[in-house]
Amino acid sequence: MMYKLRRCRMAEGCMRSLRYGMVFFNLLFWLGGCGILGVGVWLSVTQGNFATLSSSLPSLSAANLLIAVGTIIMVIGCLGCVGAVKESRPLLLSFFILLLLIFFLEILSIMLFFVYQDQIDHYAQRDLKRGLQLFGTEGNVGLTNAWMIVQTDFRCCGVTNHTDWFEVYNASRVPDSCCLEYSDNCGLVNPGTWWTAPCYERVKDWIQQNLVALWIFALCTALTQILGLVFSMTMFCQAVKVETFYA
Repeated sequence: MMYKLRRCRMAEGCMRSLRYGMVFFNLLFWLGGCGILGVGVWLSVTQGNFATLSSSLPSLSAANLLIAVGTIIMVIGCLGCVGAVKESRPLLLSFFILLLLIFFLEILSIMLFFVYQDQIDHYAQRDLKRGLQLFGTEGNVGLTNAWMIVQTDFRCCGVTNHTDWFEVYNASRVPDSCCLEYSDNCGLVNPGTWWTAPCYERVKDWIQQNLVALWIFALCTALTQILGLVFSMTMFCQAVKVETFYA
């Protein structure tokens, strides 16, 4: 009888520790989601005219992506937190399945990116060049502003070359954001006053330069997700054991 009582107390102690750890983990998870959602909403309100460079995915803007990611993280964090507090096996299992699904999708996306990198490069450049045709047209203020910001910040012009703009204007001219020194209608002046570096390569170079930081962020994200999976499944199994013990 004493042995059974000791086991019961140990099980309750384990459950309490797991519950606190799970609640703390998911509270951080939820707060992170709130932060990402807040930044997305702020970008949407303050930078509403800044959209995507893509012509085929006009809704794929930084603000929309952050809002979507933040909402998903908040929902998952809330699910795990409530599941831990209530020690609800269905909620804990739902949390585990959702987090595992997202984890596998992330791994699959990374694998597909490396396998089809050349095809992705080709498609991305083709799509971006199509987007140039919408530059300055009615209803495409976001795309126009996006290209102006990219070309100004990265000191580049066009997707693969500044001559990409010649097909857009049907003339040897570029947007004013391609100029070394910005001024009205400077894109009509001599090519010696324009940036000539391709924007696609400039952005890829920037990503390469920040690759270590990106990998650290990816590893921290993966570690956080693995800890969430371990916590939720351990707590789920412990809840099953406790229920079986009392039964």
